[in-house]
Amino acid sequence: MRPTRSRFARLFGSAAIVAAVAAATAGCQTTQSTTTTGALTLAPTDRSEADWQHDLVVYGAKYRVDPSNIEAALRYGQALRATGQSAQAVAVLEELSMQNPNDKVVLGEYGRALADAGQYEQALTVLDRAHTPELPDWHILSAQGAVLDQLGRHQEAQRHYLTALKIVPNEPSVLSNLGLSYALSKDLKDAEATLRLAVAQHSADPRVRQNLALVVGLEGRFGEAEQIARADLPPDQAAANVAYLRQMLARKGQGALTDQVAHYDQGSS
Repeated sequence: MRPTRSRFARLFGSAAIVAAVAAATAGCQTTQSTTTTGALTLAPTDRSEADWQHDLVVYGAKYRVDPSNIEAALRYGQALRATGQSAQAVAVLEELSMQNPNDKVVLGEYGRALADAGQYEQALTVLDRAHTPELPDWHILSAQGAVLDQLGRHQEAQRHYLTALKIVPNEPSVLSNLGLSYALSKDLKDAEATLRLAVAQHSADPRVRQNLALVVGLEGRFGEAEQIARADLPPDQAAANVAYLRQMLARKGQGALTDQVAHYDQGSS
């Protein structure tokens, strides 16, 4: 899963995933985790709206003074993504990538911004340059998988997630993406099993549990889905979400799922 807030956010609060990269930035989360690559430390990946607005002002000002400042441009690009300004994020990060064509961190952020903007083929090209087989980056592998899911290439996406899980076994964000990928390919049994494993991990955040609620609802167990959703949402919102899911399925069938889910993105989600 937010910058381009996915339709899934309408269902279950804050969406968990990557593709986006299907959705790419974070809502009002409070758990703090920081992305670090080499000597550069990026912004925490789960932050409040106020935090992102602060970064828009602070790093936007620094960027305008010196667009070649890598940290300022990256942090400003993240804040733009997190506040739904995907086109502006692409512009900032595209310029930075041209100045730093071999910087893996820059390419990773640029690829995620392209995915936010729906430019999936170009996002894949950029993300391919963001790591090498000799030095695989599980964050990028998961982001690539999320983009592939958006393109309907679910088996390829699942191979990327499984490769990422060899690097970080039982990482809940990757398991969540994999579970959603199974759901998108209509394998609800494996989707539920994978998401239950993700939820069981100590570091899993509420978005992962909401993905499980979605899949359980898709299996027709609406009462159980509402109970799972209530762990993180007020009872009335959980009930409203499940009611919306019922209506969506009755109206469009499971084919509508592609438009509802958002993968967990480990960039500036």
